[in-house]
Amino acid sequence: MPYEYKVVELREKMLGGKMSGDKLERVLNEHATQGWQLKAITGADVKGRLGPGGVEGLLVTFERPV
Repeated sequence: MPYEYKVVELREKMLGGKMSGDKLERVLNEHATQGWQLKAITGADVKGRLGPGGVEGLLVTFERPV
């Protein structure tokens, strides 16, 4: 069965900070209502809004059948 994938970049604040469980839970539930299933969560440097550097964040990968 073929699948499609979606990757969502999450960060709590522009300059870093701890990711809240509530925010992650909202994102997971929002995507679940659209048929997406969590595939993986990866810690990564996510591009910030200002400057060339990144901030710590999460890449959340979802999949669903096509």
